[in-house]
Formats: sequence, structure tokens, C-alpha cells
Amino acid sequence: MSKKITAAITAVGGYVPEEKLTNADLMKLVDTNEEWIRTRTGIEERRVLTEKGKATSDLCVPAVLELCKKRGISPEEIDCLIVGTVTPDMFFPSTANLICDRVGAKNAWGFDLSAACSGFLFSLTTGVMFIESGRYKKVVVVGADKMSSIVDYSDRTTCVIFGDGAGAVLLEPNEEGLGIQDSILKTDGSGCNYLHMKAGGSLRPASFETVAAKQHYIYQEGQAVFKFAVKGMADVSAELMEKNNLTGEDIAWLVPHQANKRIIDATANRMGLSHDKVMININRYGNTTSGTIPLCLWDWESKLKKGDNLVLAAFGGGFTWGATLVKWAY
Repeated sequence: MSKKITAAITAVGGYVPEEKLTNADLMKLVDTNEEWIRTRTGIEERRVLTEKGKATSDLCVPAVLELCKKRGISPEEIDCLIVGTVTPDMFFPSTANLICDRVGAKNAWGFDLSAACSGFLFSLTTGVMFIESGRYKKVVVVGADKMSSIVDYSDRTTCVIFGDGAGAVLLEPNEEGLGIQDSILKTDGSGCNYLHMKAGGSLRPASFETVAAKQHYIYQEGQAVFKFAVKGMADVSAELMEKNNLTGEDIAWLVPHQANKRIIDATANRMGLSHDKVMININRYGNTTSGTIPLCLWDWESKLKKGDNLVLAAFGGGFTWGATLVKWAY
């Protein structure tokens, strides 16, 4: 009798631009102050891709190449590449197509998946199914966003939050019971009213009027989003633990979406986790949307041990949210 195949993360890559945008820098652009930003968000600086002609794919390519180098594989061995993003280089072709071409993944097919800040989790769950089916051996999942391209730097409520970055993981079959164990994913389209981009799609195509009205930037009602995010991320993480008969003592790490330090703290408290078990890099990168969770794995990779239980949790615009249980494979 053949053993059950699970999808395990076998390598991690990441990339952030060199240029830093600090809280002091933002004070020169909008009416804000460093203490206000830090106490409400936990952010001290974020990275931004300012070089002309560079896009989300330019964040992804080095992350994917690093992943291949770490694992000792050729990009030609990749079967499928999935990119979670809300800032694709263009509507079509997909950013995944562009990445495959640039890294030399000549035998892969791929696509983009849009789920706001939950984009990486939704993409990861999709990639897992390709591995578990037995159809593919190597699936790369990328979470990446060039948020600076859709941020209005005259809007003090949103410009302090977001940064640019990309993280990538390689999924491969595992027969030891390691890898992704379970996921709970949720959506509620009524949340669209609170966090969205007003124009640029088929509802409001780009026009002189939409550009003049600044409708191609992030629109967010911060208090409403905060309230939903605290409850959504904390509830789904607790639900995942209960479903799998786990307590805080069983979890080695919470890997939360880096939206806001207060949301992260609330999730950890609900799970019964001490704060030394929580991955946090929002202070250095800000909210990179789909990039936050894989960037945390990239930052903390050296501290992870084979068999560690990780809970990945996210909440995004629309609304989208979810949690994934991972048993680390190396």
C-alpha cells in the first residue's frame, strides 16, 4: 500500500529592494509623525522599488532563483509556478508567465492568483493540491507585490503601511507526513466596500476622470478593516488549531501576515502563544501584501527545525482570510 503524499516546503527564497522608506521620510510627505506610525502599526521602515521600468516580476525573479540555488535544482525542473499578487506587471500576460521566461523555467506552466493579502495562502493551498494529486513534483509558489505602485503618497492613512517585496517556496512530494497538513480559507465579498481599488478594472476602466480622482490607488477604511482583521485572523487560527487538536504548546511558530502589530498580537493571544513564537518583520518591511508570509519564512528559515508545527495566518481586502497548518520538512 503506497504512503499518502503530502506537499512539503523544501526551499525558500526572498527578495526586497535596497531602497528604504523610513517613517522620517514619510514625515516629509504627509502630516504624520514617527511615534504615531510606530505605535499604531509597528512599522519603522519599508522597502520600495523605485528604479524606472521595474515591476513585481523584478522582485520575484531573484527570489525564485535563490530558491532553486538553495535546493540545487535547475529552473527547468519546475513543473508549475503560481504567483499570488494584486500588482501584476500588467493584466496579461500573467506575471507567472514573465517569471518563467526570465528564470528559464522552460517546462513550467503558471498563473497569477488574486486574493489581496491572503494571496500567498490561497496560492499555497492551490499548489498543494497539484502535488497531492501526484501530477507534479515541483511547484513554486510566490507571494509578491509592488505596493508602491498603487499607494497614494499624499494619503496619510495608507502610505505609511505598505512596502514592496517577494517571497517564494518550493513544494515537493513527501511521504513522511511532513508539509502542509490542513487549511481553512474564507472569503466575504461584502468587505469590498472597506478595502479596494476603485478603478482600473472592467467596472471603471482607466479614464481621464478616474486618474484625476485618484481612483487607481488603494482605498481603505482603516477602523473597519482593523476590526474585521483582528476577529478574522484570530478566529480562523484558533479554529484550525481546534480542528487539529492542537494547543499553543504544540505550535513552534505563528507566521502571520504583517498588516499591523496589534492584529498580530491579538492573533497570538487568541492562540495562546507567547510572543517569542511569533515571526515579525513588519518593522523592517511594512505590509508587502502577498509577500509578507513567505518573507517571514525566508527571514526565519535558519531557526526552523524539521517537524516544527507552524500556523500561517492572513487577512486581506475583499475580504479574504485563512490559516494553514504546516509541519516543517527540513
